[in-house]
Amino acid sequence: MSTAIAEAPTQTKAAETCGLGMKDAPPVAPPLTVTEKAAQEVKRHIADMSSRNEIEPGGTLYLRVRVQGGGCSGFQNKLDLDAKYDEKTDHKFDFHGIEVVVDKRSMLYLSGAVVDFHDDLNKRGFTISNPSAKSTCGCGSSYSM
Repeated sequence: MSTAIAEAPTQTKAAETCGLGMKDAPPVAPPLTVTEKAAQEVKRHIADMSSRNEIEPGGTLYLRVRVQGGGCSGFQNKLDLDAKYDEKTDHKFDFHGIEVVVDKRSMLYLSGAVVDFHDDLNKRGFTISNPSAKSTCGCGSSYSM
């Protein structure tokens, strides 16, 4: 009685790892969210600036979100309309028809943050709520991580 031992075919890992280059990498997930209400207010500001000829015709303005050192708790959020976008140092995202840029350093601090706009009796303006903040100062403009 002879027994035959079947050999399992050997497979190389080269076929499995093929195509894992940078071009195939998934896009960077946005570290933050911009609400539709905030996006509409940004569009309104850009339209106002355009009607006053403060923007070059055909020019693009980005909503820049960044984190700066300062304030009584250590960090402050900053929102600006910026005509500059550097693909080497910035990440660009689209939220509700506006382009948002965040520099790479600020991305480290904005995980889960939400940019919103309030137009209530008690509060008017943009807010950035950051769940990563450990504490905030009394005035609410700075926070610690």
